[in-house]
Amino acid sequence: MKVLIACEESQRTCIEFRKQGHEAYSCDVQDCTGGHSEWHIKGNAIKEAYSGKYDLMIAHPPCTYLSNAGSRWLFEKGKLNIDRYNLGLQAKAFFLKLYKAPIKYKAIENPTSIKIFKMPKHTQTIQPYEYGEPYSKRTNLWLVNLPLLQPTKILREYEPYLPSNTGGKKRNQKYKFVSINKIDSSKTFIGISKAMAEQWSKPSKYLLQQKLF
Repeated sequence: MKVLIACEESQRTCIEFRKQGHEAYSCDVQDCTGGHSEWHIKGNAIKEAYSGKYDLMIAHPPCTYLSNAGSRWLFEKGKLNIDRYNLGLQAKAFFLKLYKAPIKYKAIENPTSIKIFKMPKHTQTIQPYEYGEPYSKRTNLWLVNLPLLQPTKILREYEPYLPSNTGGKKRNQKYKFVSINKIDSSKTFIGISKAMAEQWSKPSKYLLQQKLF
C-alpha cells in the first residue's frame, strides 16, 4: 500500500509502516526529525491527502486549540476568549478536511476536545499503557474502513505523560514531563505506531476477523 502519515515530523509511524514493506511517507510543514528525509514530504498535508495517491492515511492534525486540556485558556475568568475560539474553529476545519479526504482507509488521531467545538464522535479511545508504554495519555481515534486497534501489551503500572491541569500537581502526582514543548508532547508513542503498522497493514483482513468474532 501507499501510506500517508499526515502531520508527522517524528516519522515514528512512517518508519514502522516501512518496516512492514509499505511505501509510506510522513508529511508536515516542518522538516522531519526521524532521519529519513527521503520519506518525508515537507508541505501541506491537506493537498497531499487530496492528491489521489494513497490507499491509507493516518493523520495527527494539530490539537492545541481543540484539546480539553486547554479549556482554561478558552474560558478566562468565565468569559469566552473569542480569538482562541476562532483558532479552535480553524483547527476543527483542518481536522474535518483530513477526515473527509478521498482515501479508502483512514485514521485520524486527536485528544479529547472541548465540547463547544462539537467534534464528530470518535470510534475508539486508546492509552499508551495498552501498547507497552508506561504512561497514560488519552487518545481518540476516528476510523474509516479500519478495524479497532487492539492492545498489544497492557501494563498495570504507569504514570501520566503530561500534567492534566486539573489539580494533579497539588496532589503531588508524578509526570513524565512537567514542562514539555508542543512538538514533543504530540509525538506518537512507538508502541502505538508499531501496533498501527502491524494491524493496519492488511486492513480488510483484520476487519473481517473483527466481524467474525
